[in-house]
Amino acid sequence: MARGAIPASPLPQRCGVDAQRFRMPQGGPWERLRDHLVERLAAGLRAEEVDRMLAAGEFVDATGVPVPADAPFVPRSVVWAHRDHPDEVVVPFEIEVLHEDDRLVVVDKPHFVATTPRGRHVAQSALARARVLTGRPGLSPAHRLDRPTAGVLLLPTEQRWRGAYQRLFAEGRVHKEYLAVAGVREHLGLPLVRRSHLVKEHGRLQAREVPGLAPNAETLIELVERRGRLGLYRLVPRTGRTHQLRCQLSGLGIPIVGDPLYPVVRDVADDDFGEPLQLLAAALAFDDPVDGSPRRFASRRFLAAWPPGLPEVSAEVSAEVSAEVPTGHLTRGT
Repeated sequence: MARGAIPASPLPQRCGVDAQRFRMPQGGPWERLRDHLVERLAAGLRAEEVDRMLAAGEFVDATGVPVPADAPFVPRSVVWAHRDHPDEVVVPFEIEVLHEDDRLVVVDKPHFVATTPRGRHVAQSALARARVLTGRPGLSPAHRLDRPTAGVLLLPTEQRWRGAYQRLFAEGRVHKEYLAVAGVREHLGLPLVRRSHLVKEHGRLQAREVPGLAPNAETLIELVERRGRLGLYRLVPRTGRTHQLRCQLSGLGIPIVGDPLYPVVRDVADDDFGEPLQLLAAALAFDDPVDGSPRRFASRRFLAAWPPGLPEVSAEVSAEVSAEVPTGHLTRGT
């Protein structure tokens, strides 16, 4: 086991989701383990439910042995348990495996599917579903895609490979290409490189571009094709800030079609699949960090607002998408 790694769970996964690990603090006023768990889990579980789980042997120690209901509180000890999954809305779109080998599983994530189990999206997350689909419980994400974004997602097969592939993304050594459908603005001078300072504050749904600060987000933006008032854009992010593509295109006055956050936050129900965000992680390319071989994976999906095979159509753009470009750092694309 690598230094600092979390020990393997003594409990098997449920629906591709790991058991939760509870590590006791170094000290406290609790005489029984039960008392600490009741206080710790008060936000999500009532005391009666904690008592039921203890009585049913659902909390176990590191060896998998059920913890007695009257077990004493032991500082720095560890117990494991499965939390009940939330009542999730089933996302009616399949995850497709694009590639599978000893080190990597690459999937084509649909819209509306979270990358990892979190909040209201647990068993329906791409990670949990990919684990069940492939029978590989050790899968973990090398990077993340927003829940509304579809496309290529890399999942290392075991913990020993995870760090090497995660570092590729952290160090900017992955070539990423996205496709997006958005409005067309005349005289924008594409291709261009959008450089801006992005801030994503805790508790706020939107990221924002802050004028006057040194750029920390950079994206090459190209118009690939035009059909009337809409365009198909190729986006090549050279950094990986949260909501980078969505925020920067909105800042240019061409927000991505179907975006529930930019430029205005819209409340969309979990079971509303009628207007997917028209953003696709279309391709990833990199030199494999283990053997140096070139790797490239491409999505097989297309964006609903841009079905393949239709011809380009010229039309006047509306005044709404012809306004002056907002503040930002723009350079011509290379």
